[in-house]
Amino acid sequence: MKKIILTVFAATSLLLYSTPSFALLSVSVGVPLSLECETKCELDSLSGYFLGVQLPFALGLGMDSIKTKGKGQKMTVTTDIYNIFYQLPIPVINLIFGLGVGSGGAEGDGSEDYEDSTINQWYTSIGIPLIPLFDFHVSYRSITSKDGKYKGKKMDSDTSTVMGAGIAFNF
Repeated sequence: MKKIILTVFAATSLLLYSTPSFALLSVSVGVPLSLECETKCELDSLSGYFLGVQLPFALGLGMDSIKTKGKGQKMTVTTDIYNIFYQLPIPVINLIFGLGVGSGGAEGDGSEDYEDSTINQWYTSIGIPLIPLFDFHVSYRSITSKDGKYKGKKMDSDTSTVMGAGIAFNF
């Protein structure tokens, strides 16, 4: 009976572990779930990925790639962003704040009229450690595009928000 109790205690300790492990490296992957534009755009499709690599001293580097296609359009808008982020040292949750910069462009029919725009982003991510090696997180990104041109004329700045979800692996 004592062996069963000790085994159950050890197993639940590992499964319900709530403090972050001191990993040498953490790799996170995620996907965009929703996108909302300031200009009330309607989308046919949303795809892409979020990648992040965190170093042992709470700083990390990441890359986001988001592809959208508007309703009735044959053109796909691609946004590529490079990020730097910091994870706050909170024991129960993983709270990350990040900044990014990149570019946005168009591919497909009608894309020749567009010139690439400059992209800036800030984001936050909240993660819950499930077990010492895994973390489930959700993220909120605010993306601002500017300096884009359509048929040689400068376009207005546009702000979009992207919600995403992902997992992180600690090594």
